Amino acid sequence: MVYLLLILGLVILLAGGKFLVDGASALAAKFGLSAGLIGLTVVAFGTSAPELLVSINAAIKGNSDIALGNVIGSNISNISLVLGISAIVYPISIYKSVLKTDYLATLLSAILFYLLAYNGLISKIEGLILFVLLIGLNIYFFKKLKVAEEDINEDVVKLKEQSLVKSGGLLLLGIAGLYFGSDMLVDSAVEISKMFGVSERIIGVTVIAIGTSLPELVTSIIAALKKETDIAIGNILGSNIMNILAIIGITSLISPINVSEVFIKQDFLWMLGLTALLFPILRSRLIISRLEGALLLAVYGAYLFMIL
Repeated sequence: MVYLLLILGLVILLAGGKFLVDGASALAAKFGLSAGLIGLTVVAFGTSAPELLVSINAAIKGNSDIALGNVIGSNISNISLVLGISAIVYPISIYKSVLKTDYLATLLSAILFYLLAYNGLISKIEGLILFVLLIGLNIYFFKKLKVAEEDINEDVVKLKEQSLVKSGGLLLLGIAGLYFGSDMLVDSAVEISKMFGVSERIIGVTVIAIGTSLPELVTSIIAALKKETDIAIGNILGSNIMNILAIIGITSLISPINVSEVFIKQDFLWMLGLTALLFPILRSRLIISRLEGALLLAVYGAYLFMIL
């Protein structure tokens, strides 16, 4: 029964994220936001909403290892599992600007995350620092993203035509799905960890992290199949930044996050190592080849082997 609740919680959570994105995107279009800004804000936040609700829910219930493991595990799986599979589907082309902005922001946020967690606690003040950095980074991207007024594609036109009632209904349905789905997922994950004597950390960095990374995985694979590889890399790096600045920032503002020593000695080092490994892969010929995708996937396999 507990496994059924875990799967059901994950399905409700992911469906909630989808409804939230659909409803919020339609409302954003009605208020005049461009396709680029909708993608940068609403969609980016929507794909990270499952991780946010799970981490907040877990932290409030005193399951800090799940809250932290969810984010660290998600960042690890985004770089190795999601990016690896996407590159195997179709080699990912890299713009030089990605190295100077997106990747640099990803690396710096990962290092800051490690430094703040090193003393064993991410406090409310430190959460505020992360949240302020999130706002600052978004302002920077807003100014950088110059979208012409006439850049109104078919998708935005369709969104504008959607009724306010339907848009609002999807938004509320999405919020409800995220709330109840995250609650169900966290409770069932804790039960499973107790049944098998597996730590909440292991459940957090594997089952929950992979589960909540499904939106990024699906988005990136679809982008790779369409050969829109700039979307795939942007989605993954953006998600990792959002996971740290928004999810850890907001979660620790609500409830300080205790950091187990094992995270500092193992999972953080894997996350930092993978983020650093990504630089030569991105820099080399400005493309992530299928072979490099397979390498990233192999590294994720090694990570699972080491912790399980």
